[in-house]
Formats: sequence, C-alpha cells, structure tokens
Amino acid sequence: MKVTLKQTEKLLAGEGQKFEQFAFSMLLTRLRERYAKDSSQATVESCTNEVNAFLEKYKSIMAEDYAIIQSL
Repeated sequence: MKVTLKQTEKLLAGEGQKFEQFAFSMLLTRLRERYAKDSSQATVESCTNEVNAFLEKYKSIMAEDYAIIQSL
C-alpha cells in the first residue's frame, strides 16, 4: 500500500472523504493543517511519507480506506 504524491495532494486538499479508521482521519486533519500553512513540494513529500508509514503499519485494518484513496 503506497500512495503517490498526487493522491496525497488530493487527500490534503479534499474535505469530502469519509474514512472508517478514526486514527487515519486524525492523521489527515493534522497533515491538512500543515499543508494549509505550507503547500510546498517538500511538505507534500513529507505528508506522503507519513501517510505511507501509517498505511504500512496498519494495512490489516486499512483495506476499505485504501480503496477510497486508490480512487482519487
């Protein structure tokens, strides 16, 4: 499970997605705040790394949410 930079940008810019895992939603809230303050390429890359680390760690419970991310 790996998200791309473009998928991460869509996650950070979008507010409409609903995710099953509360912890993932909380992660996105924090990352969206960081992205709102600084939308540089370095920030997107850092956020992508955090999202990918989270997905790798919790891949067994993230299947439904990952399907939503893949559709972005």
